[in-house]
Amino acid sequence: AASLPGRSRRPRGRLAAGLLVNLAASICIVFLNKWLYVRMGFPNLTLTLVHFAVTWLGLYVCQALGIFSPKSLRPRQVLPLALSFCGFVVFTNLSLQNNTIGTYQLAKAMTTPVIVLIQSVAYGKTFPARIKLTLIPITLGVFLNSYYDVKFNFLGMVFASLGVLVTSLYQVWVGAKQHELQVNSMQLLYYQAPMSCGMLLCVVPFFEPVFGDGGIFGPWTLSAVFTVLLSGIIAFMVNLSIYWIIGNTSPVTYNMFGHFKFCITLMGGYLLFKDPLSINQGLGITCTLFGILAYTHFKLSEQEGGKSKLVQRP
Repeated sequence: AASLPGRSRRPRGRLAAGLLVNLAASICIVFLNKWLYVRMGFPNLTLTLVHFAVTWLGLYVCQALGIFSPKSLRPRQVLPLALSFCGFVVFTNLSLQNNTIGTYQLAKAMTTPVIVLIQSVAYGKTFPARIKLTLIPITLGVFLNSYYDVKFNFLGMVFASLGVLVTSLYQVWVGAKQHELQVNSMQLLYYQAPMSCGMLLCVVPFFEPVFGDGGIFGPWTLSAVFTVLLSGIIAFMVNLSIYWIIGNTSPVTYNMFGHFKFCITLMGGYLLFKDPLSINQGLGITCTLFGILAYTHFKLSEQEGGKSKLVQRP
């Protein structure tokens, strides 16, 4: 009986370690990528290609260690996902490159309203009125922040909008494909990453230099090469830790933790990159955060209600 507290402490310790890894990795990846774009001028598509290659290599090591078992899938089943995976990472990174970190973070919040719209129109899914109402402060907050952003960039907003659209499509398709093919996210990513890598490999030479200044085989300093590789490793850690956290915590823990990361990343952007922040932008951020918290609260109470109905059923 004396060993029970020690045993219960171990899983808690592992959970705390997992959350800390995810927190550090999620925040680091945003600032590290922004640093590579702004301070080192590293090409965007090439960095995405490195991320995909490192992710696939990491997943190969994971399956070799027995962390997950790959499932045989036909390439044509994964092709739409691989294309949207490419698009969402590329456009999200282009949004980060061309916008302030605050605008980049808030634009990502628009994914929720767009997913609701896609599922309603394309899949005929219905949502309660209170869920739809939370989308108003989210959208209004993003609009306020973008409108009053001192560093407003039209091209940045185009990339942010495309990023939101493709990310939403990707997330809807991932859910549908996981259900259809009976696979988990790691099994799916194991096929997606190399396929997306191959696609980008064909596209990069048409948009970015390969050799010479600004190319992947250009005269980069040792610190730049190290930062790029570190960025790839951290990108893999983000993917892996998200998968692990979702499997080991309640939805409440994961969602609340997500809001905490959202606030820290916003603050870090204003402190680290000296991004200007007006009162109206602050109002926009508060408005969006309120909408996200309300949406999460209603979704979780909906899930709890569904569980209690199942329990009560004879």
